[in-house]
Order: sequence, then C-alpha cells, then structure tokens
Amino acid sequence: MDFSYSPRTQELREQLLAFMDEHIYPNEERYRRELEENAKNGRAYAPVPVVEELKPKARAAGLWNLFLPDAEHGAGLSNLEYAPLAEIMGRVSWSSEVFNCAAPDTGNMETLHLYGTEEQKERWLKPLLEGEIRSAFAMTEPAVASSDATNIETSIVRDGDEYVINGRKWFITGGCGERTKIFILMGKTDPDNPNRHRQQSMILVPKDTPGVTIVRDMPVFGSHHPPKGHPEILFENVRVPVSNILLGEGRGFEIAQGRLGPGRIHHCMRTIGQAERALEYMCKRLVSRTAFHKKLSDQGVWRERIAESRILIDQARFLVLNAAYMMDTVGNKVAAKQIAMIKVAAPNMALKVIDWAIQAHGAGGLTEDFPLADMYAGVRTLRFADGPDEVHRNAIAKAELKAYLQD
Repeated sequence: MDFSYSPRTQELREQLLAFMDEHIYPNEERYRRELEENAKNGRAYAPVPVVEELKPKARAAGLWNLFLPDAEHGAGLSNLEYAPLAEIMGRVSWSSEVFNCAAPDTGNMETLHLYGTEEQKERWLKPLLEGEIRSAFAMTEPAVASSDATNIETSIVRDGDEYVINGRKWFITGGCGERTKIFILMGKTDPDNPNRHRQQSMILVPKDTPGVTIVRDMPVFGSHHPPKGHPEILFENVRVPVSNILLGEGRGFEIAQGRLGPGRIHHCMRTIGQAERALEYMCKRLVSRTAFHKKLSDQGVWRERIAESRILIDQARFLVLNAAYMMDTVGNKVAAKQIAMIKVAAPNMALKVIDWAIQAHGAGGLTEDFPLADMYAGVRTLRFADGPDEVHRNAIAKAELKAYLQD
C-alpha cells in the first residue's frame, strides 16, 4: 500500500499550511479574547467573530468542505487523501470550523448526504454545506449506559402525520450554539421489536421546535466549552412531521454505522495533529529551559520522552492511514476492526504526549498561556465520543477470536 500524498492532496496541504500560518496561529489569542467578550456580553454561545471573518477567506482559497468525498459539494477526496489535511486542521481546536470541516457537522452532513431525502437536503444539508447554520447529534442519554446504543430510551411515537418525541439527552456537542438549528436525534420507534437493532430510528428535530429545552450546559473538567457547549436537552412532547424521519423506521443503527465510520477516523486524524503540536511545544520548551546547570533537553528522562512521543505519534499515524486506505478500498464494514483500533490508539497516544508536554511546561502547562490543557481536556473526551475504549477493544477482540471460535 502507498501512503504518499496524491498531487491533489499535496496541493491542498501546501495551501492549508500557508493558511494556518497566515490566519489561524496568529489569531489564537484573538479567538480566546472574543470568546471572553461574547460571554461578558451575555452571548457565550454566539459565533466567534474571527471564525466568521476567516470562513470566506478559506472558501475563496478552495479550502471548504474538504471532508466530503462528493466532488459536487466537497473536495472529492478519499479518506486517505483527507487524512493529512484533517491532521493539519486538528492542530488548533477551532480551526476546522473555518474550513466547514468541524464535528459534529461533518458527520451530520455526511448522514444527510447519504440518507436524506431531496426535501431534507434542500432544507438542512444545503445551509450546512454553505456554513450558514450548525447542527448537533442527539444520542447519549443520562439514564442509561449509552455505550450500548440499544439502551437508548427516548421514544419516537407516530401520531397521524407527526412523530411525538419524548426523552432526555446530554453531552450533545454543539447543542448550545446560537447557530445550531437542527438535531439528528436517535430514539426508539419500535421498542418491542425482538431485533434490538431494529428498534431505533433517526429523525430530524429543529432546535426551535416547541418542547425542546436546553436544561444546562455540561461542564468538562470543570469548564464549559462555548461557543458549542455540550448540553443536557429535554425533549418533551416534541412534534415533527413524519417526513423528518431519516431513511425509515428501524434504520437508526444502519445510519449510525454509516455516520460513525468516517466520523471516528476524522477525530483520530485531528488528534494526530494535536499530538504533533504538543511535541513541538515540548521540544521548544526543553531547549529553552535550564535546570540544575543543564538544559532540560539534555536530561535523559526528557530525551526518552521525546523519542517515545515520536514513536507513538508515527505508530498512530500509520494505523490511521491504514484504516483510511482500507475504508477506501474495501469499505467501512470490512475496515471496522481497523477503525476500532485507531479509535483506541489515537486518543491514548495523544494524552500521553500532551501530558508530557504539560509536564515540560510546569505550572504554565496548566494555564491558558499554552494550548496544552485545552488539548488534554478535548482529547480525553474522545475516549468516550463515538463509543468508549472498552466497546472498541471488545470489538477488536471479537474480530481476532472469530477464526478460533468457528468450531
């Protein structure tokens, strides 16, 4: 297999690196300042001005919807071609939105692109592709172990030409955002179906529908994460048209598998970028500081950590590229084990590298003077997002044991 960049990827990569240098890195402090200003003005979840200012520049440069393999609406890239681009965008937590490549919108746009009706695409996919609105994916629930999605209790009951939705969700990333206009919600339309994987459906729920209540934003490691947020949301006798169902009743798991494959690998690609940046911060810090009459970079323990970081990052990158290659060549279903492997490997790798980078910065690593603490909190959540480590490890083990259990 060949992981070298295609000419198209190389071209986009060079453009993206230049854009990051010119527009993203110099504006990191401005982004943080404008977040604080929004909060002071009572609009913590409003769009951040610098992001909105940069979006037209990214689009004009042809750096828009790079994640979407459909050439008509996206860049027409394969997973393998997109991987190095997602890695670059992942280096700064908010930069993916500038290029309209941010989660959860990417997964939701792919879902609508693959499974939406023409009416649904016109109303919701089109403004998402234009970057005019944002979206959220409402699946996780506080009352059940949501790592087993068959436990989901939110009810979707048909009543004439409408579905009535009742349930409570939480940690719904993006749900607080002022620009978030649509939820893709997973619930049960047929709770008594003996096939537990045919009980669930996905349905489109406009955020402004009566009965949709943002109960609270959920803190992560003691901090809220505007402008998106991760709220708890109550759906109480929420009525939407029957035409809002995606693909049909009982097709929720089918849609989830189509959505989560690319979504998981995109997360992992971005995580590689964060780990690379953390290593850069670590090395710069170590060569600039002296302790006990010796540069920190000359200390044996730090050389061990630098070497181990490089090994871990490259190992994870090759795993991600291999998963991307398999998704492109044999499909998401056949590549399920490889996708599960990177979902475990990438965040755990990045946490170790970021933790060492924080340690190299001493107390400063815990502050907002450096992006490391924010990186750590974000990457730690990925060990839950799109399925916890334990579920993925179990899937990997089952795949390994399958050949031995056939008899």
